[in-house]
Amino acid sequence: MTTPTGHTDRQMDAAFQEFLKANPVFETTRMLDDLRRTEYGRLDRLGQVFLDYTGGGLYADSQVRDFAEMLNNGIFGNPHSDSPASSATTALVERARTAVLEYFNAPPDEYVAIFTPNATGAIKLVGEAYPFGPGDRYLLSFDNHNSINGVREFARRRGADVTYVPVVPPDLRFDEDQLRAQLDQPNMSGNNLFAYPSQSNFSGVQHPMEWVSYARERGWDVLLDCAAFAPSNRLDLAQVLPDFVPLSFYKMFGYPTGVGCLLARKSALAKLVRPWFAGGTITIASVQAEKHFLAEGEQAFEEGTLNYLNIPAVEIGLKYMQSIGIDRIHDRISTLTAWLLENLIGLRHSNGTPVVRVYGPTTMEARGGTLTVNLYDPKETLIDHRRIDQLAGRAKISLRTGCFCNPGAGELAHGLTQEDMAAAFENGERMTFEQFLTVLQDRDGKSAGAVRISMGLATNFADVYRFWDFAQSFIDQTAGEV
Repeated sequence: MTTPTGHTDRQMDAAFQEFLKANPVFETTRMLDDLRRTEYGRLDRLGQVFLDYTGGGLYADSQVRDFAEMLNNGIFGNPHSDSPASSATTALVERARTAVLEYFNAPPDEYVAIFTPNATGAIKLVGEAYPFGPGDRYLLSFDNHNSINGVREFARRRGADVTYVPVVPPDLRFDEDQLRAQLDQPNMSGNNLFAYPSQSNFSGVQHPMEWVSYARERGWDVLLDCAAFAPSNRLDLAQVLPDFVPLSFYKMFGYPTGVGCLLARKSALAKLVRPWFAGGTITIASVQAEKHFLAEGEQAFEEGTLNYLNIPAVEIGLKYMQSIGIDRIHDRISTLTAWLLENLIGLRHSNGTPVVRVYGPTTMEARGGTLTVNLYDPKETLIDHRRIDQLAGRAKISLRTGCFCNPGAGELAHGLTQEDMAAAFENGERMTFEQFLTVLQDRDGKSAGAVRISMGLATNFADVYRFWDFAQSFIDQTAGEV
């Protein structure tokens, strides 16, 4: 095989041997190379490089087989009944619920697992029911997914104060002095919600878990977004004890999509005030009396009919992850990310200017397997991320470009000002992302977009090598030529 810049398998093998010498821990992850052949063989069979694990994981062949076998050997009905088919479904759903609590070491006397359509659905359950009122506080970091940002609309509508704490370039970590100052000022007579990601879906930064206990000791409820963290890191809720944890299972093990979870402390869940009721969330409702009684615990939050034929696949996926070991997955991803990070930073044009600019940490200290970058030509002119996406596709490399639903981190990473961002909203008409990029380019040659490469449990050395080789193909090319 020849790579985009003419590198041969022999050159890649030589690079791999150097990698092994520098990363002896990688040998302990070699079972994942076996799984790459047996469970993810379609990648190499189709010549594909998949580097978008922060967008969504890949499912193993055995997960699909085990799930199909379960469906083929059972009769499963809507669980809102006591029939044999419904009871069979209920048993599988409850087994999956127990498996989730056990996997994350969530004490069952303290936590419940609420199934949702995705992590966003879990966040919305908290946002719409959190008892915000005048003078209450919603504190969040710049580095958050848009679903966390969206909770500010619930807070503001009810008169609560919304405060953002910045992250600081170039590493895009918290401004800890500002964060501490804000956490030290809760509304002592009201409700306070603090939200942040344990791992950024933009930069890969892993923000300290210690802020959970610091905030809770000062009267804050903590919404800890673990959607990007859980696929490759150990999350022990008995140690961390956040109040609300949203998750998406497809980001962990690929299948099923359409099933997420809110892990919630029972004491925090009791604070929430549901704004409505739906099928499945009540014990009794009356049209004539116009009254209803909500169910207790997780049932009060699982609206309508659960995705009951897919939820059992969660248990299958969790067992698959346990058979590998989350620490082995973590070590694999950390070593591959470190190699790619170092080698991308080392790429230079003939005049010495860097080809790649990394947004976020340039070492592996407190960071995960997500790299967000832009490519520049020898005159330090930005190469459009959309063109990078097109060319990567031609090379059969799947990555992600854009702003990754994390505008705050992106705005600071790209040096965008409040005035820059206001330009997108000044005429009051809806603007597309493409139109917004044009506005920024016209204003100051800036961009809101980037290229994101993210590693996962099926990633091997050949994948990261092929992306590095792809990035080399831009050496000495002008943006216009690209």
